[in-house]
Amino acid sequence: MSVVRAAAVPLQAHSGPGVSEAPPPVLIQGGMGVGVSGWRLARAVARAGQLGVVSGTALDVTLARRLQRGDPGGDLRRALACFPAPALAERVLSRYFVPGGIAPDVPYRPVPRLGLRPNRARDELAVVANFAEVFLAKQGHDGPIGINYLEKIQLATPAAVYGAILAGADYVLMGAGIPAEIPSLLDAFVAHRPAEITVAVAGADDTRHTIGLDPAALLPRPAEPLRRPDLLAIVSSHVLAAYLARSPRTRPDGFVLETPVAGGHSAPPRGRLRLDQDGEPVYGPRDEADTGKVAALGLPFWLAGGYGTSDGLARALAAGATGIQVGSAFALCRESGLDDELRRRLLRQAAGGALEVRNDPRASPTGFPFKVAHVPGTVSESGVYAQRPRLCDLGYLRTPYVKPEGAIGYRCPAEPVGTYARKGRPAEEAAGRQCLCNGLTAAIGLGQHRSDGYHEPALLTLGQDTAFLHGLPGDHSAADVVDHILLGPPT
Repeated sequence: MSVVRAAAVPLQAHSGPGVSEAPPPVLIQGGMGVGVSGWRLARAVARAGQLGVVSGTALDVTLARRLQRGDPGGDLRRALACFPAPALAERVLSRYFVPGGIAPDVPYRPVPRLGLRPNRARDELAVVANFAEVFLAKQGHDGPIGINYLEKIQLATPAAVYGAILAGADYVLMGAGIPAEIPSLLDAFVAHRPAEITVAVAGADDTRHTIGLDPAALLPRPAEPLRRPDLLAIVSSHVLAAYLARSPRTRPDGFVLETPVAGGHSAPPRGRLRLDQDGEPVYGPRDEADTGKVAALGLPFWLAGGYGTSDGLARALAAGATGIQVGSAFALCRESGLDDELRRRLLRQAAGGALEVRNDPRASPTGFPFKVAHVPGTVSESGVYAQRPRLCDLGYLRTPYVKPEGAIGYRCPAEPVGTYARKGRPAEEAAGRQCLCNGLTAAIGLGQHRSDGYHEPALLTLGQDTAFLHGLPGDHSAADVVDHILLGPPT
């Protein structure tokens, strides 16, 4: 199970905060789903001169499953051969790589679940997986590469971020929460110092729980300082942007300002939740971010959610933005990590005006509204949802909580209802919840095959505005998207 050892990637010299003197990109390719924004997509966008972004969500499980499938093409083994601690990479390969790949009906070997207790194998897998994804995205060009994380998945953040920094990530983007501790985390890790972040634990009162990483435990040899990536905080309000910008300890290097029509999770409406006749959250004037107030903070910002056209870019620039973030157009391009059959079905439905994307207030275990694309055969169908056995075996969206006896437990509204209720929460909170972890993993062709023969169905998400398709080729590439936005549609 060993690999041909290539020269380890050299650790980069520290050049101070920021990416360098390069101007900020006009287009940011969104970091989408589990593996939708994979290294091939990010690399294609960066080759076109814009910011390519890989999704940092669940890279440990996607790396492990791709290795178990035999790593077709050998790309992951090529990346791991350049990891600066060869013995660590070899341990990951020995655990998960299967020459020739497992049989189609064989279940994938599980990976260590996230938790507050230290777990060296879990940290090694996360560091290596994030390194490999960024490393591959950066090959063959000199464009910028970023990686997108969710603040909601705090337990994964330290090890994942360090792996991305080791590979030379130019940007870290973080949403789904308040990334107030990430600037300090980046500062520490580029100097290979230990660092930790606070983890929200339900019922913990004033007790502070943390998760961290000591780089010296992974790279015992002395190492040169690394280059610090820029941090872009993904926010939905000027109030949160102002809060983060007020102190050097919390200030990011820029913002991505999302509207509620962007794909994936969106912030809930401010105030009391109201639903329209279709059961979707109702947003009002209080939910509209003031771009003037964001511009006054003096940091670059990009607008996202319904801006993925040349007209959208013009509107963003007129509002004082540096540019735009585009997700759905890239999610449907040829380099997307989506299972190709599912991608083509989404394209056909969207092009024919038959694609329904619902902002479901209950689908996500996080409690945030989540865009669910309704495609036959996926979890969006009530029959498919009803047939799926409820279980939580990946656990990225589990919430730590304090048990009555004081120990730490973990619960998720997508787990079996009775199990969730026994953990101290009302059973009705679990109604309608979908397992995003398994559904989004299945959407990129890595769904689990259960030992009883059940195969996890896919869950698809997309933005609600598909106007970007007008003028694009029927089966478009990432470069087509960039040209379509920067140059405008053909005349």
